[in-house]
Amino acid sequence: MPANRPTLDERLEMHRRMLVTRRIEERLGEMHKAGQTRGPIHRCDGQEAVGVGATAALEQRDYVTTTHRGHAVYIGKGLDPRRVVAEIFGRETGYGAGRAGHMLVADASRGMIGGNAIVGGSIPAATGMALSIQILREERVAMAVFGDGAAQTGICHESMNMAGLWKLPVIFLLEHNEYGLTVHHTAQSAVPELHVRAAGYGMPGVQVDGNDAVAVFQAVADARARALRGEGPTLIEARTYRVEGFSTSDMGGYQRQEDIDRWKARDPLLVSRAVLGEEADAARIAAVEKDAEETVAAAFEAALSDPLPEFAPHAPSAPYANAGGGC
Repeated sequence: MPANRPTLDERLEMHRRMLVTRRIEERLGEMHKAGQTRGPIHRCDGQEAVGVGATAALEQRDYVTTTHRGHAVYIGKGLDPRRVVAEIFGRETGYGAGRAGHMLVADASRGMIGGNAIVGGSIPAATGMALSIQILREERVAMAVFGDGAAQTGICHESMNMAGLWKLPVIFLLEHNEYGLTVHHTAQSAVPELHVRAAGYGMPGVQVDGNDAVAVFQAVADARARALRGEGPTLIEARTYRVEGFSTSDMGGYQRQEDIDRWKARDPLLVSRAVLGEEADAARIAAVEKDAEETVAAAFEAALSDPLPEFAPHAPSAPYANAGGGC
C-alpha cells in the first residue's frame, strides 16, 4: 500500500463526510423550492470527493480557502454540520453568527479561513497565507480551492507566478467541473488540460480523477509533503463535473444530458462505496451511512430551532461620542 494511501478508517470517514455534504445540499434544494431559503444556494452534488478528499490530507493547522461552492470543504475540514446549517439560515449559532451566509463560512480554529464569493478570491488569499507561513518558518501549508472559471482570472496567474518564484508552501487545487457559470471551459481556455499551465510557473502540475476521493487525497498528500520540504507549490487539477446548475437560481438547459448521465454513473459516493466494499463488510458501511443521515437530520432540526441574531445600532466611536462635549 502506498505510504500516502488513507487507512480504511480514514476512507470510511471520508465517505461519511461526502454523504453528510450530499444530504445537506439535497435538503437545501428542497427547502429552496419551498421558498424557505434566502438567496441562491451553490451546490456541489457530484463534486464532494474533491473538497472532502483534499481536506482529509491536511492537518488541522493547515489553512484552506475555497469558493462560493464550498460545502464539501467545510464538512471535510471538520466543521460542525449544525453550525454550517445555522449559518446558512442566519442563526446566531452559525459560524458567522448568522451574518455570513453559505458562501462565507469560516472557522480559523480549524484552519478553514473561509469561502469566497468573489471568483478567484480564494487564490491570492491562500498565496498570502503561504508567504506568511514561509516568513514565520511555520510547519504548515495553505491550500486554495478554486474552479476552472477562476483559473482564467489574472489574479490566478499572478498568484501562481509569485508562488513559483518564491517557492511558497501552497497547494493550488483546481476543481475542474467544466463550467464557469453557464460557459463551458472550451470557450474560456486555450488549453483543455489546465494542469499543463504549471510548467509556466516552475511547479509540478498533476491531474487526478476528481470523483475519486482517494486519488484526490493522495495528490494533496504528495503536494503537502513537497511544500513542507521547502520545494514550493503544486498545481492539482481534479477533473469532475457540475451535474446541477450554477446555483438554485439557474434554470439550466445548456448541459448535454449524456454528459450528466455519464458523470452520474461515476458519482463519487458510488465510487467510494465500491472501493470500500472490497475491504469493509456491508454492515460497517451501512453504519457509517446511517450515522451521516442522522447527523444531517439532527443538524437541521437543531439549527432551525436556534435563535436569530439580535441587531443593535453600532455604538459611536470615541471622537463622535465626545463631539460637542467641550473637548
